[in-house]
Amino acid sequence: MRPAVVVQPLWVRVAHWLNALGAILMVLSGWRIYNASPIFAFRFPSSITLGGWLGGALQWHFAAMWLLAVNGLVYLLLNIATGRVRRRFWPLSPRQVISDFTAALRGRLGHDDLAHYNAVQKVAYLGATALLVLLVLSGLVIWKSVQFPILRELMGGFDSARVVHFLAMSGLVAFFVVHVTMVALVPRSLRAMILGR
Repeated sequence: MRPAVVVQPLWVRVAHWLNALGAILMVLSGWRIYNASPIFAFRFPSSITLGGWLGGALQWHFAAMWLLAVNGLVYLLLNIATGRVRRRFWPLSPRQVISDFTAALRGRLGHDDLAHYNAVQKVAYLGATALLVLLVLSGLVIWKSVQFPILRELMGGFDSARVVHFLAMSGLVAFFVVHVTMVALVPRSLRAMILGR
């Protein structure tokens, strides 16, 4: 009997769940912070926010920020050092993306090998990474606007940075929804992210 192949090593699983926790805390506390000075003509229901008040939400937001920053950096460095980035995300071509996206729309995209990402997954994960970078940069402008004047100007000013931050957060929440939906459709992927295989 062959031993089971490890699809997700322990360090990937630990980093994944810490990232998930940090991201959820950031979003929920961010919604409470947003409610203190809304950009658009709506507020998030208090029942789905974290922090209780603006000061509490800011404390949660900054605590989760450090969790995500440290964990994200370790995760990135380990992905690069182990060659996982190269193996999982490359090669990637527009033709592959179109082909796999078309297959996904038809319900014919296979998920037999969890160790292999299809082109749609690669684009989704790379897009989520780009959104995280945008969230960090716009968050720095919102948090330390005076200390990052060039970055603030590149974002179009403080108010524009808030809009960029909100839109990037919305994109990341959309990614979460699709990600969780796909996990529900392919439950073996959840097992692999818990047990490794």
